[in-house]
Amino acid sequence: MSYAKISQVAHYVPEQVITNDDLAKIMDTSDEWIASRTGIRRRHISRTETTSDLAAKVAEQLLEKAQITADELDFIIVATMTPDSMMPSTAARVQAAIKARNAFAFDVTAACSGFVFALSTGEKFIASGRYKRGLIIGSETVSKTLDWSDRSTAVLFGDGAGGVLLEASHQQHFLAESQGTDGSRGACLTSGQTSLQSPFSEKEITEPYLQMDGRAVFDFATRDVSKSIKETIAASGLVPEEIDWFLLHQANVRILDKMARKIGVAREKMPANMMEYGNTSAASIPILLSECVEKGDIFLDGSQKILLSGFGGGLTWGTLIVII
Repeated sequence: MSYAKISQVAHYVPEQVITNDDLAKIMDTSDEWIASRTGIRRRHISRTETTSDLAAKVAEQLLEKAQITADELDFIIVATMTPDSMMPSTAARVQAAIKARNAFAFDVTAACSGFVFALSTGEKFIASGRYKRGLIIGSETVSKTLDWSDRSTAVLFGDGAGGVLLEASHQQHFLAESQGTDGSRGACLTSGQTSLQSPFSEKEITEPYLQMDGRAVFDFATRDVSKSIKETIAASGLVPEEIDWFLLHQANVRILDKMARKIGVAREKMPANMMEYGNTSAASIPILLSECVEKGDIFLDGSQKILLSGFGGGLTWGTLIVII
């Protein structure tokens, strides 16, 4: 059988940093108000770079770290809810930027669950035996979807990208997974709704900005996603204590605190970086993974069991347990 493994990680964020104090100059908020409720203190906001620009930077890093050429890639999957355009896809733009002539490329749109969905998809491609190597990247410029006068949403998000190189292996590295969607609750978190525009349609109101029912999303994450994570761990035959790190979507430090209690794991096993980046949607998990490798907490030597879990718009959720 063919298996897939994560062999390299990388991340990239825009240089410009916007602090909570910067936001207080343009809206009715404060550092204390934001940090006490979310844990967020800073976020990186793009001046000119697009979602595909950020993703291409990550792709270049991954190729350099692996010492391979772009021609050796079989596929590129980009998870994003903020594409440069609907067509061509962000992944196609990355493919062009790095000159990966032999790779097919496409986007996955599942908001904050997108990286987990994309990684699961890439693993299936390699497990088929037909493909040997691909890039899975989460990349977002959420800043372009925000109403910057709305402190309930604008203070939460940032821009950035992270990704992994996925390669064929003779040993199993992906141990368990679960993915879900509940479209009946999709109105809790929406972005980029557009109207019908043709001579033959009735025009509807366009709502370009991200909108969120924060309480509903908080309850969904702490109740439903925590339950799903526990079920995925049980299905893997493991117990929570056997998992070295829990890398969860970086939305709110209070969510992580409560999920740790619900799952029954030490909070220290759930690293956080939303203090620096805010919520970067599909990019949050791979950025966190890359930082954990940089810090020496995760080794990329096949010795650790890591749980990755994303949750957000859709509503969607997804969990993978992998050996890294």
